[in-house]
Amino acid sequence: MPATDDEPRDVLPTTRDPSSTVTRHMLAWVEHAVIGLNLCPFAKAPWSRARCDAWSARAKTLASLLEELRAELQLLVETDPRKTETTLLVVPDQFAEFDDFNDFLDDADAAVIALDLEGTIQIASFHPRYRFAGTAPQDLDNATNRAPYPTLHLLRENSIERAVEAFPQAEAIYETNIRTLRELGESGWAALQKRIGHEP
Repeated sequence: MPATDDEPRDVLPTTRDPSSTVTRHMLAWVEHAVIGLNLCPFAKAPWSRARCDAWSARAKTLASLLEELRAELQLLVETDPRKTETTLLVVPDQFAEFDDFNDFLDDADAAVIALDLEGTIQIASFHPRYRFAGTAPQDLDNATNRAPYPTLHLLRENSIERAVEAFPQAEAIYETNIRTLRELGESGWAALQKRIGHEP
């Protein structure tokens, strides 16, 4: 369940990066935005079982980030899903511009293929300035994919398949999220950012 106070909860036991402010902001975002607003009905189960890991990338260049991504992909696939089901690789020191981040996603997907993990792991993406095609930058609909930092979410394909089987109306999630955010409004979204300890 979402926390009832205004402070981010303690970092989950599976997190390898407990002293990182970046990691704490991201975990607070998962709790208060993703789960608190039910933007992803699939997120609560791994969260409540402490199987959601978050790691703040140390990379300062694209080449070193790809190396770190490959290491995280290999670590996830080699780890028992009962310990870590999903990983958030947060990139605090690169991609101030969304378009640069969006371009990098092709390289990220290529890394999955190069490691022969296509069909095993997939990558979802989040960015503070995330923008869907055909929307204005200030459109609140974009907030469904807006996180405190550029983030690569590494997901196990079999976990996604199980979640979709348990939630047959998965295609309606996006439309439900848009309604939720529009009801929340700009002021509500800004208050949520303050609550998680990260104000753009």
